[in-house]
Amino acid sequence: MRGGRGPVARNKSGTNESLMTAALGMLARRSYSEGELREHLIARRGAETSAVEDCIGKLKELGYLNDELFAHNYASYRVSLKPVGRAQVARELARKKISTHAAGDALDLVFGEGEEERLIDRAIARHIRTHGQPQGRAAAKRLFDHLARRGFEYDLITRKLRKLKAAIEEDDQN
Repeated sequence: MRGGRGPVARNKSGTNESLMTAALGMLARRSYSEGELREHLIARRGAETSAVEDCIGKLKELGYLNDELFAHNYASYRVSLKPVGRAQVARELARKKISTHAAGDALDLVFGEGEEERLIDRAIARHIRTHGQPQGRAAAKRLFDHLARRGFEYDLITRKLRKLKAAIEEDDQN
């Protein structure tokens, strides 16, 4: 057979083996959450739900799938890449089909004591480097909206922007 993969095994063990091979190949390319892998195998491979569950169970048993570790690694990487808030990372983890419990634990570890404050300070400094100090209400609103889109909490944003405004006013007086 030219260009093909040969005859497809139709028995139960052959299907499970090919499903496991496909799953391992996917995991070799990049990390997946349990939910993402399940969705991908069912939707794209056309596999039966029971076979997918067996495959996922085996992968978890072997240590290739771990949602808690995936969530922590993803959140850590995401925060190191660009200063984003807890809410943004939580939304991204939800899109990756991570359970609320696993996501919450990972977020607690990554956004430990004062980490979100340091991240918002980095985001503000970066914004000021590219756009300059906010002059006027419209510029302050743009900065506020930028920080809100990044997933920082409303109270934290307003507190930081008030401090920034006070610092700007103090510099203007001196």
